[in-house]
Amino acid sequence: MAVKASSRLIEIADALPLHRGMRVLEIGCGPGVLARLIAERLKGDVFVLGIDRSAAAIAAAVAQIAESAYPTALAFRQSAAEHFTLADCEALFDLAVAIRVGALDGRHPDAGRLAFPGIRAALVPGGRLFIDGGDPLRELSLNPGQDPRAEKPY
Repeated sequence: MAVKASSRLIEIADALPLHRGMRVLEIGCGPGVLARLIAERLKGDVFVLGIDRSAAAIAAAVAQIAESAYPTALAFRQSAAEHFTLADCEALFDLAVAIRVGALDGRHPDAGRLAFPGIRAALVPGGRLFIDGGDPLRELSLNPGQDPRAEKPY
């Protein structure tokens, strides 16, 4: 069954540099629509972990897994961006994406300062972080010692 999504989320999914076999971390996943779009685009040859601070959002995302064409490509976990850490023995992620996440888009800078080290630690070397606010995305730097909100062209 095709994922029902807004044109904005479809445009964002289309803009992500996705490839088969990758691991994607979606920060602030809400009900999991973007995560399901990513799984659909890669025909399930991907693993997407969606995190959100809201228990209700995670419950909605988990409830939708059964309706996904690729349920084994998806997982959801309740966690705020600033408290996210990898589980024991959990593999690193190739890419992270966050849409309307105040800790990452500058609306909540204190939370952002706490979130970036955990996101950096969850990504493979050279892993990339994308947020909304570009055309339609912008990439944030994950270089240690550099302000993560320093944009890289994308």
